[in-house]
Order: sequence, then structure tokens, then C-alpha cells
Amino acid sequence: MAYKTIFNSKDIKWTTVLRWFFVCLVYILLIGIIAGLLAFIYFAKDLPQPEFFSEIQVSQPTRLYDRTGKTLLYTLGSASQENVDIKKMPKSLIDAVIASEDANFYNHQGIDPNGILRSLRINFARKELGVGGSTITQQLIRTSLLSTEKTIPRKIKEIILSLELERRYTKDQILEWYLNRVPYCHNMNGVQQASKTYFGKPVTDLDLAESSLLAAMIQRPCYFSPFGGNLEDLTKRRDNYVLPRMVGEHFITQEQADTAKKEKLVFAKDGGNLLAPHFSLYVRDYLLNEFGEDFLKENGLKVYTTLDWALQEQAEKAVKATALQNLKYNAHNAALVALDPKNGQILSLVGSKDFWATSEPSTCESNCLFDPMVNMVTYGKRQPGSSFKPFAYVTAFQKGFDDKTIVKDELTNFGTWGGKDYIPKNYDGLFRGDVTLRDSLAQSLNIPAVKVLLYMAGLDDTIKTAQSLGLTTLNPPFGPSIVLGGWEVRLIEMASAYGAFATEGNKVPYTPILKIEDANGNIIKEFKSMPEKVLDTQACRVLNDVLSDNNARAPIFGYRSTLYFDNFKVAVKTGTSNDSRDGWVIGYTPNIVVGVWVGNNNNSPTKKISEVLAGPIFHNYLQYYLLTSGLNQEFNAP
Repeated sequence: MAYKTIFNSKDIKWTTVLRWFFVCLVYILLIGIIAGLLAFIYFAKDLPQPEFFSEIQVSQPTRLYDRTGKTLLYTLGSASQENVDIKKMPKSLIDAVIASEDANFYNHQGIDPNGILRSLRINFARKELGVGGSTITQQLIRTSLLSTEKTIPRKIKEIILSLELERRYTKDQILEWYLNRVPYCHNMNGVQQASKTYFGKPVTDLDLAESSLLAAMIQRPCYFSPFGGNLEDLTKRRDNYVLPRMVGEHFITQEQADTAKKEKLVFAKDGGNLLAPHFSLYVRDYLLNEFGEDFLKENGLKVYTTLDWALQEQAEKAVKATALQNLKYNAHNAALVALDPKNGQILSLVGSKDFWATSEPSTCESNCLFDPMVNMVTYGKRQPGSSFKPFAYVTAFQKGFDDKTIVKDELTNFGTWGGKDYIPKNYDGLFRGDVTLRDSLAQSLNIPAVKVLLYMAGLDDTIKTAQSLGLTTLNPPFGPSIVLGGWEVRLIEMASAYGAFATEGNKVPYTPILKIEDANGNIIKEFKSMPEKVLDTQACRVLNDVLSDNNARAPIFGYRSTLYFDNFKVAVKTGTSNDSRDGWVIGYTPNIVVGVWVGNNNNSPTKKISEVLAGPIFHNYLQYYLLTSGLNQEFNAP
């Protein structure tokens, strides 16, 4: 064939071959350039006029409501924007954002290959995707014009529009649009709204510590919200990334960075219309894990929570009022949770005495007496004291013992545990001789409780009972002191576990959500109770009868203590940990479980027992419920 003749010929002219190769290459490049220009023209037509970036884009944020759908608790998404001239913004804020988001902003033309390589290198070293490679211009285009889907066509469009935006407008104009539109949590856009919401002042008044904190939030604004439970993570990102980047870019000195790290930040108290804050942020965190932040901010979900707003208001009043009175007993914090035991729905949740208060004392950092934003219901782990005892007693009742069984209350050496003899004492140091299980539990006697644990219920079986009821924080090695509350638990798990006593043995997982609807009203998720029988009915009835016996507990607490309710039988157990570090009251009827904790976040001791500290909160809340619910509150007799 001809081509064989040509290429096998000794007279072949390689210059001809090279010429054809370069001609083909030119045509390919020319076609690529033409295709690129056509794509550029096609996509660039979507670039809006400047006024677009000065007006908030209509969005469909996610809204959280109480159980009736009438009280709006919280909004996740973009709905408010307030524009500020970049010349009026503090230099510390501009520098913090540029250093952390796009250090080469004033040098690139919309995309920054070096920034992409740097982010890949940092993420590879950290083994996590913590640093992005998009420029400020790309972020503005993405959040303003494009969807959040991660596809190649969207990325191409983002790059083209970024290049065109840089060609048409100045760097300062682009940066101003970005700072006025950058999405933050709590239903707002832009640094002005963020500054007013989080710090209660205009953006013009921010200092370096505050500016760098706002810059640190940009990557994950809802997760890093100062009003959530991740303030420590936000502070670490500012201290370990934003401020060092500002030093590295020569925006500030190391001395200025160190001063900013030490500054005590004071946050605003309105929180962007955030109601039931600990509960709402608890639900928010669940939704973030389930759907992701971008989806929640754009798709208009309507979330009906389990919260009863009237009960929540009563809970907040009861906690705050009593917690303030408890200051004289060196008890600085308190928390409350209430559940419907039949379906696990959370009716009230107060994670601290005052979410909006300033930490005490002002010199503390993360381990103070009172940390207002830490949710002590769902997050805090504390020793439950004697409120753990019912798990041992109900296990003994399941094995055939009853409330009339006799046990001797006397000085007892229970052998060597943890390398030393275990010889517990009763809270008053007295011994009562022969006592029934009814009296020993109602009066919270320690020595009989250890005997019930070791000789009737069994240590291993008691642990299994507690774990089957939802206590997830119990870790071996176990010993007899567990029945006196020597292991740490969470308040919400304790309240939920007591709910199985109220339902005569049915465990129902707790939930903060009733249902979730999309923007069109279609139900995309609905929560239904799924009870599981884990305890014997008769054993629970005996336990309920004992814990609601006011006469049996009267020798210790009195006949008209805060645990007593006129015309109602309420099963209740108190718990006071070693040195009175934690005070607990957990009580229930067939229709509600209420758990209260009082103590200090830094685990320092208080000066009174649980009935004095937590009892008034418990009584005030439950009294309101009993008088307003209209439900039959009677236990079934054993």
C-alpha cells in the first residue's frame, strides 16, 4: 500500500511528518480554543448585573417548630442581609477572611492553582478535608448563582463565571459583595448580620479576636456557631488556623495573635430569635448529620419537633429561678429534661440555667463553674449518685425478691475491690438493722443497696439491665460502688431509662422530632414509637409502688418535701454523688418523666444534697404539668 511505501522508504522526509503533526496539533488547539470561547460566552451570559450582589437571593431555609407548628423555634438558612461598604469594615476582618479563605486574592484572576495545590497538600498532611481550594470569587459565584452539587459541569461553569466576574469588576467590589453575602447560620447572610447576632454590635466595631472568629466560621457556619455546642472547636480553628495564617501573611504580628487568643469574648443574648436554644441546637445537630448543611439551608424543610412550648417556658423559669437561689450553696448550674415515656418524645429540655448568660467566673475558659452553652442534658456526663439504685432493685424484683424482703443494714466489709476493702456508709453514718427493700430503697440506704446489688440482683445482671434501658456510658471494670452512682451517665439517658419503669417495662428510644416535611408539604420522615419489652411488668409495678410511697421515704425527706404532690402519686428517686458534686432528682408518672441535675461544670462540690438543690426545680415543673395536663396519673398496683 502507499503509506507502507512512504514510511518504509529510505528517502522518507521526516520534516514532512513533523509538519503534518504540527498542523494537526494547531487544528486541535484551535478547535479547543473555539469550543472554550463558545462555552465561555454561553456561561458568561448568566453573570448578573452588580445590583444582584447587593440584594439577598430568595431562599427556602429550614424551620424548626414546636409540636403544634405554631411556635417557630429556629431557622436554618439565608433570609436576611445588610450591606456595608468595604471601606467601613475593619481591616482585621478583611485580613482574617483573605488569610484564611484566599491569601492570593489580590494577585489571581479568579482561580488560583497555587491555592488548590496548597489545600491539597494541607489536607493530605492532616488526613482530612479541612481546607478548601476555591477562591473568594469562586465562593461568591457558587453561593450566589450555582447549586451546591459537586459535578464537573458545575465546576467548569463556576470557573468561567469567576474569570468573567474578575474581568468586569474590581477586586474590592468583589470582596465587598462576598463579605455582604457570605452565608452564616441562624438565618442570615453577610458579616454585618453575623456581627450583630453573635456580638450584638455592628461589624465596624469588631476587634481582631472577634473578626478572626467570624472568619473561622465561614467553612462550616452552623457547626461553628457560637450558640451551639462546638464553641471550643471554633476557637481552636481560629487559634490554630486563622490567626497563624494572618501572621504568615504578615497581616499581624505573633504578639497580636497571642493577645487575640487570650481575649474573653462576650456574645449577644438574642441569638437571632433562637428559642429553646439547647433543644433547638440539639435538633439542628441531628439534622446536620442527617441531611448536611447546604441541603438544610436551601430546601425549605419544615421540622415539627416534640417540644411542648408551654412546658418549655415553665421548665426554663423553674431552672433559672432555683439555680440562682442555689448560688449560696456553691451550685452554679442546673439542667432539666422531660419525656413522654409512652413514645419517647422530648417535651422540655433546658441544658443550663441560662443559655445567654456569661460564664462564671469571668476568668474561666472551658472548665468553669457554669458554662452556659454546654448542654448538660445530652452532652454532660456526671455521677448519678443513688438515682442508679432502682436498676439493681428492679433486677432483684425480676428474680423473685419483693418489697417485703428483709436485708440487714449494718457495718459490712464487702471485700477487696480496686485494691482496697470496700466498706460503704449510709449518708448519715447510722445503721438501722433489719429493713425491708421498700424502706431501704425509699430512704436511699447505701449498705442495703450494695447487698441487693451483690447478693440478690447480681452485679453483671444489674449492668445488663441498665444498658438494656439505654445507658451507653457505663464502662468496665465494674464494682459495687456503681449502685451508689460511681459511674458517669447522661441525664437524658437516665430519664429515658426511668421511662421504662413508667411504662411497666417498655423501652422507647427518645426523640426530639415528630416529622419532617419538604417545601411542598410532603412528609419525608416521620418518627413513630417502637417500644421494646425489656423488663418484667410485675417487677416494674413493685418498683413504681415503692418509689411513689411518700410514707416510706418520709423518715428521711419528711412528709411534705419537694418530692411530694397533693392528690398525685409520683415515683421519684434522688441522687447525690460524692462530696455533693452532683445533685439529681428523677421522677415520673405513667405520662411523664422529669430529670433534673444540679452542680458545677468543673465538677467542684456543692454544699447541699440533691433534694435541696434539685428538688424545687423538679417540684415546680411537675406541679405545673400535673395541674394542667388533665391526664390520669395513677400507677397500676402490684
